Amino acid sequence: MESLRYSIFDPTGNITALVESVIEVDRQPAVAAELMERHAEIEQVGFVRYPAEGAVQLSLRMAGGEFCGNASMSAAALYLLRRGNQSKAGVTLRVSGARKPLEARLRRETEDRFSAGLRMPGALAIGERTLTDGAITAALPLVRLEGIAHLIVEPGSAFFALLEEPERAGRAVRRWAEELRVEALGLMFLEAEGMDERLTPLVFVPVSDTLFWENSCASGSAAVGMYLAKKTGAIVAMTLREPGGSLRVESNGKTGETWLYGKTRLIKSFN
Repeated sequence: MESLRYSIFDPTGNITALVESVIEVDRQPAVAAELMERHAEIEQVGFVRYPAEGAVQLSLRMAGGEFCGNASMSAAALYLLRRGNQSKAGVTLRVSGARKPLEARLRRETEDRFSAGLRMPGALAIGERTLTDGAITAALPLVRLEGIAHLIVEPGSAFFALLEEPERAGRAVRRWAEELRVEALGLMFLEAEGMDERLTPLVFVPVSDTLFWENSCASGSAAVGMYLAKKTGAIVAMTLREPGGSLRVESNGKTGETWLYGKTRLIKSFN
């Protein structure tokens, strides 16, 4: 592999590589695949640039052109690291899959650990879609965001059994992504037992041909909050326990404004 400047972050277990070397868009999927082969723990790769001027401090393009909230928070943390000893900052960033720049709020907790809040892009649509897998046909809530869409799968759904059948779930999400014609598709398996709300994310990105049971999914967590906020017509504030840790989402069912809160840490930088 050519000499690359990149950093690996851990945003709630969703291990992310951010490349600062300039890589042309058509080569990004191949470079991402090489990085993921070199570092088996990496689940996704983004490419960062720093605009010379203007209100946007950095831009982030994911290898598949999708939107990713965890990578966005990590890119904002990388920007703060490059600013030296600054302990907190508001960062405006442009992200693939989102039409407008996003606002991130960062607080540095230690030398390499950060708390982050990200104003998420609003949902393009929240509704239902009837889907089929084998002998099962059922409707699932579908939240379309800019750059990615998520299907919410709750225990009452006939599709919830896919959680225990990972290979079948992988085939289903690949097929449904093509059927729905989306840049990326997540299956968000949501379980709520009293005050314990758990989320298990499966995400497929067609362009980069990556399929992961992710340790956490920021956009999927936001989609869950948006779906429940619209369903109740109220403000939803919830902490979702995911395989890699917890993410908090706050979504207003009337205005649609949604914030996602999490943590990220720098694992290692190269070059």
